[in-house]
Amino acid sequence: MAETDPGALSGQEDAELMRRVAEARDREAFVVLFRRYAVRVKAFLIKGGAPHDVADEAAQDVMVSLWRRAAQYDPEKASVATWIYAIARNRRIDLIRRQARPAPDPEDPLFQPDPEPDPSDTASAASRDARVRAALEALTPDQYEVVRLAFFAGMTQTEISEETGAPLGTVKSRLRLAFGRLRAALGDAFAEELRDE
Repeated sequence: MAETDPGALSGQEDAELMRRVAEARDREAFVVLFRRYAVRVKAFLIKGGAPHDVADEAAQDVMVSLWRRAAQYDPEKASVATWIYAIARNRRIDLIRRQARPAPDPEDPLFQPDPEPDPSDTASAASRDARVRAALEALTPDQYEVVRLAFFAGMTQTEISEETGAPLGTVKSRLRLAFGRLRAALGDAFAEELRDE
């Protein structure tokens, strides 16, 4: 395509310029649209309350969006100007939302790292885990299965009955016996923790 003076293109219709940008990525057509609309978009954003420097940057973003999204423009739905101002309006809404959102407080506990675990707590947890594993291994296979399904898979007794094919009364008995064995091996305090979960 031969180089054309951008000034010579300025008399062409906006829709034709958009078509050229969309289909041929025609930089000269884009330059004409940029010259026609960048200042207007900036003024529109300033009237909407954006500071001059923010409006300038946002207008640049709008024009970059025009370049990137030119293929999405449909002349049957809106004029080029309407389409560009819709992009600018959306950009203005984004700016307002960003300004309305308070900056995060670095002192907020959610932004603080978790404290390092106390070594004695870590050792205690490891000891407790070992005791729980040993107590679970001491259960019969049937008792272990119903405990696994109830506490680790979160199934109800009815669901366990359907899953295992065992009658509901049998499931209840196995859970009761398993719970009694766990209480004996781990103590009442641990059994109450299981009851609370």
